[in-house]
Parts: sequence; structure tokens; C-alpha cells
Amino acid sequence: MLNAIACVTLLPLFGFFVLTLLRPPERVAAWIGCGTVAAAAAILFTITIGFLQNPPAEGHAVVHYGTWVGIGSFQPGFSAWVDMLTLTMLCIITGVGFLIHVYSAGYMVRDEGFARYFSYLNLFIAAMTVLVMADNLLLLFMGWEGVGLCSYLLIGFWYRDPANGAAARKAFIVTRVGDTAMIIGFFMLYLQFSTIDIAEILRRSHEAIYFNQSLYTVVALLLLGGAVGKSAQLPLQTWLPDAMAGPTPVSALIHAATMVTAGVYLIARTHPLFMQAPLAQHAVGWVGLLTLLIAGASALVQVDIKRILAYSTISQIGYMFLGLGVGAWSASIFHLMTHAFFKALLFLSAGTVIFCLHHKQDITEMGGLRKLMPLTFASFVIGCGSLASLPLITSGFYSKDEILIGAWNSGEMAFFWGGVVGALITAVYSFRLVFVVFFGAPKTHPDHAPTLNMQVPLVLLGILSVMGGAIHLRLDGVLPIGSHEVSTGGHGMISALLIVLPLVGVALAWWLYRRGITWTKTTGAPAAMLFFRRGWAFDALYDAVLVHPWVWLATVNRSDVVDSGYTAVARLTQWLYQQASITQTGSVRWYAGVMIFGFTLILSAAVFL
Repeated sequence: MLNAIACVTLLPLFGFFVLTLLRPPERVAAWIGCGTVAAAAAILFTITIGFLQNPPAEGHAVVHYGTWVGIGSFQPGFSAWVDMLTLTMLCIITGVGFLIHVYSAGYMVRDEGFARYFSYLNLFIAAMTVLVMADNLLLLFMGWEGVGLCSYLLIGFWYRDPANGAAARKAFIVTRVGDTAMIIGFFMLYLQFSTIDIAEILRRSHEAIYFNQSLYTVVALLLLGGAVGKSAQLPLQTWLPDAMAGPTPVSALIHAATMVTAGVYLIARTHPLFMQAPLAQHAVGWVGLLTLLIAGASALVQVDIKRILAYSTISQIGYMFLGLGVGAWSASIFHLMTHAFFKALLFLSAGTVIFCLHHKQDITEMGGLRKLMPLTFASFVIGCGSLASLPLITSGFYSKDEILIGAWNSGEMAFFWGGVVGALITAVYSFRLVFVVFFGAPKTHPDHAPTLNMQVPLVLLGILSVMGGAIHLRLDGVLPIGSHEVSTGGHGMISALLIVLPLVGVALAWWLYRRGITWTKTTGAPAAMLFFRRGWAFDALYDAVLVHPWVWLATVNRSDVVDSGYTAVARLTQWLYQQASITQTGSVRWYAGVMIFGFTLILSAAVFL
């Protein structure tokens, strides 16, 4: 049955080719797009059940489909590495991806690029599955770059608006910075281990003959560079808020549930390298902590509903990095899963609001929607409750608290208390959004109702956002025992704090809302609020330090100094040719005289030298 796992990639890829080549009518395109992903998900769930019932003796299996390149001993193959980490990621990708496909069938109706949209979604699903299943670095890199391409295509889907094209280019270029670091790390791994097989590299990294902590530290930091680019972490987080230019279901799929978690997956998959490079693993934790605090502060003061959720995504991925940094490996993957449920729910709920309110995204133009859109209101409350980790009744409570307990057990008190502050900020901005959008007097009335395609995924994701905390991920044989699994005792006060904290945040958000403090002013706002709203001025900093100098240099060098050198060589050659051509007179007497003169020079040189 494991051999059929290739269908998880091939079915969406088949849908991509059919949709791209035939561009069928909307109904047919929706059936092809949704149907291929549904079939892939069904096959995958069947494989997962069989794997759980009868796991391989080694805890994993490799399914080889053929050789990709054959150059001497370098023969990377098309092979799938299947273990519980792979299957967990694939279930998230295809399961949540299918629900978002169904939602898109209603959200994107009557869009002129309907078939093109679904072809891009299917290509993204196929690329993401390649990334996750790859058993070698080359195949992983192909999937990694594939999701980067799809992100570019989907962010700039409405390409007639120049702002959308700019956002797509920004995402592509910024993530390429991290990708460059990652590929250098891959080259170093190949030079050290003479193989690109991931399992073989991780096995050899434990052997004394290969052990080189300095090398492992450098490689792990380079891999971290790739991870922070794809997962929008400090300092490469600036692309994600602008990526909200794409259709809202795109934000739910790529920028909440799947692509931005690729960096988390990469670090988890290569965890032996990070465990042998404590400095790099510590850096992962600090990146996560700083990112979650910076992004949380920015989410507090945004007025665009999608940008609030974008900064929330950056912050929650920061929690996953924090968990990886303190050794709470499976807790980070657990939070990755629950985050996919509730953040996809929030983005789709936000999409429903935007869809029904004349495509408005400014929360200052919303209000009083709880009675006008009851299902969307309930979905939003569930999603925000899980995001804020409301105790006992939401999946986010169980996964985020495991990360914080892991930070406590690791003895990294800065990470623990920073995560606690971040959790309080999360609860405040989550329910600030709920109160501003759904309470008070209505400012804009819906002009139409969401379709059934849009409502069903909200219900199913709402159930997963509540019940997802009960899912037990069997990652024991894949990831080492994490800090959150180590019993150190004395967790009573910590557990009580983590239960009370989100409730305090919700109460604080309500108190601020009742007093009219919603941090939504767009003019005359305090400087600190504007600073946070602009993402801590990272874009302005990069523009001043990198973009503007580069543009100035390009302007000054418009004619290109390098090309000038080649042009000079060409012109010199032309001049020499013109000078030499003067000697071609066509006169036999002239040619004979030149030959005698040349012979005389050669003979004189031979005699006197």
C-alpha cells in the first residue's frame, strides 16, 4: 500500500496539467481541482491507518520510484521517505488543503481566472507533498522551490493590480535570500558526507569520524536561514503581511496552514544536526521568541483584518521555533497541526466577512456582525479562542501550553516568560478583533450570503479547532523525547498560570473595547502605535539600507561597467580589423614588397639576436 503514496503527489499534479491545458468551465474546474486533492487525501488517510496498524520494524520506510540523475556515484532518486512526521504533515496538507479547495469553489465564483486559480492551488499541493516526502536534499529543494513559485503565482493572482505584483515579487525575492543560505548548507553537507540522502546524512552525523561541531553549527545556521525565509521569521518576516494581496483562501492555505510551516518541518527533520550544534539550536529559540513578540505587538494595532491574521501567523510560527529551540520537538509539530486548523478557520471566516461586505477589509468599517452573520461569528470565536489558547475547550490550549512547559523544563526562563507575555498579547489582539468586527452597531450590512461551499469548511474546521487537541501524534520513533515530555514536577502553578492567562487577556480586550480603546486610529495616532503598525519599520530599514542604495547604484551604473569592458574589447577588435584591412590593396607588387620586408626582419632577428 505504501507504493501508492506517489499518488498523493501525482493526482494534484495531474489536476494542474488538465486545468492548465484545457481551462475548463467553472463547475468542471472546481470538480477537477477539489476531486484530485480529495482522492489524494483519501489515499493518504488509508496509508496512514495501515502504517499505524502495522508500522515498519525500523519505524520508517523508503519507497523508491526510479533514479533522477545518474552521474557516477551521484545518483539521486525519486524516493519517498515515509514515517509518522511525513504522514502527519501530508494529512495536514491534503486534509486542510481539500477544505480550502471546497471553500474556494464558492469564494472565487465568476472570477475570470477560476481555472487558473485551481491549477495553481493543485500545483502548490503537489510541490508541498514533494518537499515533505523527499528522502534526499535535491528532491527536497525541488519541492521547496516549487512552493516558492506557487506562492509567487498565487499572491500575484490578480496581476492587473500593480500592488499585487509588487507583493508577489517581494515574497519571491525575500524568501530567495533564505533559500540561498539553505542551498549553501546543502552543499556543505554533501562535501562532508559525500551523499545527499537525508537519512544517511543524519545517521553519519552521529559517527565520530564525521563529527565536526563547528561545521554542524555553520550548516545548522544556514538551514535556519532557509527556515526563517520560508516561515517568515525575524529578520525575513516582512514579506508575509504584504502577501495578503492574494485571494483570502490562498492566505488560508499557503500563508497559514502549509507553506510557512516548511521551515519548522525542515528543522524538525534535521534535528540531529541542531542537537549537535547547541549554539544553532539556541539561535532557533531566540528567533522564535523575538519574532512572536514583535509580530504580536504589530497585530495589536493593525486595522486590516487580513494583516492582523498575517502578523498572528508570524507570531504563532515563532512559538513553533521557540519549541524547537528548547527541544520540545513533538510539541512544535503538534502546534503546527492545531495552528493549521484554527488559522485556516480564521482566514476563511475573514474571507466570508470580506466576501459579504463588498470586499471591505478595514475593521473600522465593520461592527455588529454577530447577528447578521451568526455562523461566521461562531467560527471566528472558535478560531480566536483556539488562537488565544482558551483553556480546556480549544486545541490551541493543549499545543501552545506544551511548548511553554517545554521552555520551563529546559531551564530557559527568558524563553518561558517571553512566551507567557506573547500568550497574553495573543489573547488581547484575538478578541480585540472579535469585539471590533462582531460587536457594537453595524456599520456595513452584508449584500449577500456565503454559499454552502463556504459554510461547510467553516463547520469542519471549527470542529477540528475544538477537538484537535485530543489528537495524539505518534512521533516517538521520529523525534527525540522533548523537554515538554520530561517530568520535573512543580507544574501546578505553571498550569494554573497558563489556564488563567488567556482569560485575563480576553477580559482585558473586553475592558479596552468597552472604554473605546481599540487602537484603530489612522490619523493622530501615537508614534509607538504607528511604529508597531508599520511592522517595527523593518521595511523602511531595508529600503534605506538595501533597496535604495541598490537602486541608486543601478541608476548610476545604467550602462553597466562590466558590459562596458566587453564593449571595449569588441570595439578594439573592430579597430584592429579596420587597420589591418588597409593593407589589403589587391596589388601583387604591394604584397610581394611586404613579404620581402617581413622576411628581411625575420632574417635580421635571427642573425643579430
